Amino acid sequence: MAKKEADLTKLGHYSFIAGLIIAIVVALVPQLRGDVAVWIMVILGVIVGFLNVTSKETTPFLVATVALIIASSASALSLSAIWTGLTAMLGNVIIFVAPAAIVVAIKTVFMLAETK
Repeated sequence: MAKKEADLTKLGHYSFIAGLIIAIVVALVPQLRGDVAVWIMVILGVIVGFLNVTSKETTPFLVATVALIIASSASALSLSAIWTGLTAMLGNVIIFVAPAAIVVAIKTVFMLAETK
């Protein structure tokens, strides 16, 4: 059973790395932008949410996600003046991380409900 858990943990880590790389590459290569790229990032985000964030990491992960979303929303206009690719990268990272945050938040709600 420990090997299976280790394999799932590796899958979570690889999904996180792949999601970040895809988010950056899709932002740099506009021809790759589209529904398929978005769905790949969303699916990888869900996998990360289920497999990569432990209960100990829940609060820091959710705080970081909220900070990322707020910062990117607030700075979208100023970043586009510097380089539109940077705005696209941040948007793609949010597309990737938001599903993970939703999964982690739901898991946390269920854990809190079970302990009471």
